[in-house]
Amino acid sequence: MRKHIFLIVVVLTFVVEGALCGAFFSKMVFSGNDTVQINTCLKSVERNYGNDAYYDKSLDYVVLDQYNNVVFRTREGLAESPYDAIANNDFIMEFDIEDASGYHTGKVIFHNNSADNLKYYRTRILISIIACSAVQLIMIVGYYYYLKKTVTKPFENLNDFAMRVAGGNLDIPLEMDKGNVFGSFTEAFDLMRSELKKSRAAEKKANDDKKEMVAKLSHDLKTPVASIKSTSEIGYELAKDERSQEYFNLINTKSDQIKVLVDNLFESSVNDATEIKVSPSEYSSVLIKELIKKSDYLNKADDFVMPSCMVFIDKLRMQQALDNVFMNSYKYADTKITVEADENDDYLVLCIRDYGEGVPDSELPLLKEKYKRGSNCKDKDGAGLGLYLTNYFITNMDGRMMLENVNPGFAVIMYIRRI
Repeated sequence: MRKHIFLIVVVLTFVVEGALCGAFFSKMVFSGNDTVQINTCLKSVERNYGNDAYYDKSLDYVVLDQYNNVVFRTREGLAESPYDAIANNDFIMEFDIEDASGYHTGKVIFHNNSADNLKYYRTRILISIIACSAVQLIMIVGYYYYLKKTVTKPFENLNDFAMRVAGGNLDIPLEMDKGNVFGSFTEAFDLMRSELKKSRAAEKKANDDKKEMVAKLSHDLKTPVASIKSTSEIGYELAKDERSQEYFNLINTKSDQIKVLVDNLFESSVNDATEIKVSPSEYSSVLIKELIKKSDYLNKADDFVMPSCMVFIDKLRMQQALDNVFMNSYKYADTKITVEADENDDYLVLCIRDYGEGVPDSELPLLKEKYKRGSNCKDKDGAGLGLYLTNYFITNMDGRMMLENVNPGFAVIMYIRRI
């Protein structure tokens, strides 16, 4: 509907522009003054010569006597000699003068106003074209920003959202705006995110159950294996012949082998996460500020100044790292966030701080480990992977991450490699 209104208004401006130009052209007179008016003015001069109060002054003209001297002019700036009149294409009309010395011939130079008319209408046409063009330009610029707001920007948001979902971040919702072209899609996309998150939670629970089962089985297996091993050791000591000792020693060796296999099974079930590929390349630090704005979807962070430099990052993994930091702050602190950026010889130092309760100092080193969560998590859902993955991404981009308690709050400090 809005597109149709825009097209109608643009067409109307063209119609108005054409109508105004046509009206001005139809009124333009290039043939000079009206001959009837010229004759009327000439007769009034001839009848009332010497008494200019009775002259018809509907036109611009100059009256010359028999010696071509100016005896009357309607205004200044008119041709006052036959030579100037010819140069200006003015009309020269003669009239009879009767005085005491006899009859003489005078002249009336009528100003040719074709050039004035042309200049007047040309100015009006130019003004009309400029005004209509300005309206059209405003409409086009307005429609451009309308398209940017309702089509381009929502599409970019959908693209960023899809990249986050592809990267495994299912916590940040997609902002819905049913007033644009993609309104219905945003609702469907966010519903997909919610369903994927539920599926991921169910998958995690199944994996946790599997790990718990493996841990129980390993424990249950270790107990009889330990009994078999200790019994075999006793049998080895009590055996009187060498062949019996070999049998007991074989049992003891196989018990150790079973123990190693059980330990490997347990360890592989705990560390079953596949390695995530990180491919850093050269980017401007301006990109990091844009990624921070996308991660801070609740707008809790104050504005900050980003130093201008080149950094060595993976755009997708950097976005995931920032998403994890801001999501943790939203979840555990729920306060305003301060972002500070500085640079030294080798790194761009990025400090993201909230003003919550923080965590005990003894727990800080543990937060970068897999499946480790602080005691402040309480009933908050989570897997203990956010800061682990953030540290993993930053480290694989040739940087490092530090965690600190500040007074008040908790800070994540990222050292991002400069180029």
